Amino acid sequence: MALSELRSVDAQLAPAASPFSLENKVIVVTGGTGILGEAFLAGIVEAGGTVGILGRNAAVAEARAAAINEQGGRALALVADVLNEEELRLACDLILSTFGRIDGLVNAAGGNAPDGVLAPDTDVFKMDLAGMRRVMDLNVWGTLLPTQVFGPALAEAGAGSIVNISSMNSKRAITKVLGYNMGKSAVDCYNQWFAVEMANRYGDRLRMNALAPGFFLTEQNRSLLTTPEGGFTPRGELVIRQTPFKRFGQPDELKGALVWLLSDASRFVTGSMICVDGGFSIFGGV
Repeated sequence: MALSELRSVDAQLAPAASPFSLENKVIVVTGGTGILGEAFLAGIVEAGGTVGILGRNAAVAEARAAAINEQGGRALALVADVLNEEELRLACDLILSTFGRIDGLVNAAGGNAPDGVLAPDTDVFKMDLAGMRRVMDLNVWGTLLPTQVFGPALAEAGAGSIVNISSMNSKRAITKVLGYNMGKSAVDCYNQWFAVEMANRYGDRLRMNALAPGFFLTEQNRSLLTTPEGGFTPRGELVIRQTPFKRFGQPDELKGALVWLLSDASRFVTGSMICVDGGFSIFGGV
């Protein structure tokens, strides 16, 4: 049998690539130096994807990239602030010059800050509006700016998936954190609006969806939800009471939904929000 015929037979016998695979896909993860960002990176690499680890902390980004590369994956540290367009463009140029394409973007950068929190004993008419605005800007413009910068490369690649990170704060009135609530609510609006706009212009080639985590312990909220001894604070107890699974989420539990949204398995899904929250968003408290 000729060599060409053997190759043809091998191709017929070879298993088809899983639609959940991210093999040959290059994914940029903003907030890639955070706790949830680390889980996102792991999930993408485990699915065969290449990652651009974008964050302000160069040491963490480089360490995570080195660890992935040493284990046989492909990763690149991208040091940039998501609110700095020039830094984002330099990061985009770097990943394109290194890997030649971008197939996905995870807008995971965001979070809260002390000056965006309203304490119970603070006059509600004397809120730190500047602090609230800074938190809102981080979550809203920290999602829009990376999309504007990296989006054209996804379009040029011919197909791509963008995943925004929403929150339970956009679905329920969560006390104290008004800036964060408003920021994530705006992200939800943008998620739907931009998904439609991309569909109108690019058909099914470019998609945007949102992943909405429930309560996961991070460096930003650990002291708000847990005590040094490992118990729950009063706020933490309220969260657990409102979560049917009666526990906080583990970062690894976000991997499946994220990989699905980035992969071809979700190619008819756009403008949606996937809640990974232990039932928090659907529980009425009774």
